[in-house]
Amino acid sequence: MIAAIASALQLLAQNPTLVLFGRGRLDELGEAARREGASRILLVTDPGIVAAGHVDRAEASLRRAGLTAHVFDGAAENPTTEHVAAGVEAAQQYGVDFLVGLGGGSSMDCAKGINLIHTNGGHMADYWGENKTSKPMLPMIDVPTTAGTGSEAQSFALITDPVTHQKMACGDRRTPSQGGLRPRIAILDPALTVSQPTRVAAAAGIDAIAHAVETAGTTARNSISREFSRQAWQLLSEAYEMAMGQSVNEDAGGRMLLGAHLAGAAIERSMLGAAHACANPLTARFGLAHGVAVGLMLPHVVRFNAETGMNPYSDLCDDADLLATRLEAFLEVGRLPRRLSECGVAAADLAPLGTLACGQWTARFNPRPVAEADLVDLYRRAL
Repeated sequence: MIAAIASALQLLAQNPTLVLFGRGRLDELGEAARREGASRILLVTDPGIVAAGHVDRAEASLRRAGLTAHVFDGAAENPTTEHVAAGVEAAQQYGVDFLVGLGGGSSMDCAKGINLIHTNGGHMADYWGENKTSKPMLPMIDVPTTAGTGSEAQSFALITDPVTHQKMACGDRRTPSQGGLRPRIAILDPALTVSQPTRVAAAAGIDAIAHAVETAGTTARNSISREFSRQAWQLLSEAYEMAMGQSVNEDAGGRMLLGAHLAGAAIERSMLGAAHACANPLTARFGLAHGVAVGLMLPHVVRFNAETGMNPYSDLCDDADLLATRLEAFLEVGRLPRRLSECGVAAADLAPLGTLACGQWTARFNPRPVAEADLVDLYRRAL
């Protein structure tokens, strides 16, 4: 496994985002931010991360580097335009010139949303899609505390409109040095993962696994993304059960963190598919954690995509049905729901969900074309 980690880090050296991986590397946050020219920092996080003591450590590191940090702990699971607006108000109040996202994918996405509006003005819907900005973003460092979304490797933020329940993917693919939305530095510190609740770790880990699986099969995949997907799957599939063990396993947490980052990097070069298209409406309409929703849908999508006789996931497993069975086993290990009916979804909800899923950007990259009726059928299989 040491060889797998070394190989992963070598692959990531090609990326615009610099990765600082290893135990205790959160303590390097201040010096890293200072080298990037920071002086007044908005640290975006949530109350749970504050309670875990990670914010105190981050602030101490920033103070040692002579930097001023203002904490905005108003991020929440599935961040909405309202959370972003509150963060923008804080950024404007303090006149910040740098952002740090500390926490799970929600904190990091919220930080990106704040960055977009603080620098370019307007509303989140103005940036739905990619490369719709006119001004460069502030530099940013992301510090994930869960092995999940891989947001710290990506140039997109997923922000929900609380009125329409639409999840808006807003991004700017310019490199960090050109003022794009991708973080300049990602600090992957395995020590931060041991404090997360098991249910959070389970859902986040399945999300990372889903990223590795879906990116391996999309119509947009390429030779580089496929290598990211393969290495992400290797780390994640071998570490997930250990990370869900009864005792704290920092080593497994480190592998999960690195695997999640690789899977996030794969998204940048590939895309996602029907599992994510189906998951986003479940998150927006029923409040399911994103990892729970995408994990529940993924085995059904894998089998659906292989029904034509092709295996889009051959980079990961020679048999798509065996892959789907293994994904179901991961759900069992994580004690995550297997059926939509366990989550309050009824048969009458499937048609409206299918309409919403059909409007999701990721649906168009699914290896097997999906129409609205197909997406309703996928929901029905999962019910």
